[in-house]
Amino acid sequence: MAFSIKDLGIDLGTANTIIYNQEAGVILNEASVIAYDKYTGDIIATGGKAKAMYGKEPRNIEVVKPLQDGVISDFDMTAEMLQHFIRQALDDKKPSNLRVVVGVPSGVTEVEKRAVLEVVRDTGGKEVYVIDEPTAAAIGAGLDIEESEASMIADIGGGTTDVAILSLGGIVVSTSLRYAGDKMSESVIAYIRKKKGILIGTKTAEDLKVSVGSAMLDKDDNGEEIIRTVNARGRDLVSGLPKTFEVNNKDMEEALRESVDTIIDAIKSTVEKAPPEIAADIAEKGMILSGGGALIENLDKLISKRTGMDVRIAENPYEAVAIGTGKSLENIERLRTYADIKIR
Repeated sequence: MAFSIKDLGIDLGTANTIIYNQEAGVILNEASVIAYDKYTGDIIATGGKAKAMYGKEPRNIEVVKPLQDGVISDFDMTAEMLQHFIRQALDDKKPSNLRVVVGVPSGVTEVEKRAVLEVVRDTGGKEVYVIDEPTAAAIGAGLDIEESEASMIADIGGGTTDVAILSLGGIVVSTSLRYAGDKMSESVIAYIRKKKGILIGTKTAEDLKVSVGSAMLDKDDNGEEIIRTVNARGRDLVSGLPKTFEVNNKDMEEALRESVDTIIDAIKSTVEKAPPEIAADIAEKGMILSGGGALIENLDKLISKRTGMDVRIAENPYEAVAIGTGKSLENIERLRTYADIKIR
């Protein structure tokens, strides 16, 4: 790579890890998964290659998602995985003298923040900053968080949904749910098992969310719901044999309903907790959706319908947190006022 690496923004997500550099943009986007040999401890694969092994691994290989619900659940495996990712992003150059900003869910504890700081420091970070994901997402979505007029964002990731209202450079009120993309996938698996008698894996559930996932069905000119159907494969619970079956967007709307309702309730409660003047700003400006969950079909329309607010999807919803962490390094003095700092 021809660019100079000094500053990195990292979205260390439950589902994916994204690394951003101000000069080069997104330089890595990999699944937050690592595979290792249980007997030797050797790392077999990380990222997408490790994810492809999930559910198919032989007895000697363990495939791990070392982050759960937005926080580190396996410190050693997270450190190994992140070290591999940073080296991969730097073309295998040994990282040194890096300034790194990492986004974390707004509801994490100080202990959980400390774990993130230590992991990044151990991978070569000289200066490490931890900021709230909704702050990073707002910056990455192009919102001016320094102005007095409040802004609102809902970042729907893999492990957490973070809803926040920001003004004058800080979070005024926020809600963090450990209820997001992973829970949606679990709901799809449970629905297919109950309604169709078929067992599917996480990857199939994720594929169905992308292909026919919907928060609200579109209607044609006659007011009839537009149904889209795809084929999927799983294991029949009666015969135990592989089976191909149909899934449509109406199935997915039902499967995702509880998750969607929970997120909308969190958005409503966040606005209700805001001071009146702040709530007035939000009523006028509306809100932004970011994160992979923002891409669920018609989620923005349903939130708007239920809340009466204008709802827009960020230009790069999937990468908003990573972009925001990287851009926050443009004003290092301002960053130091609202971030947790670890200087090696």
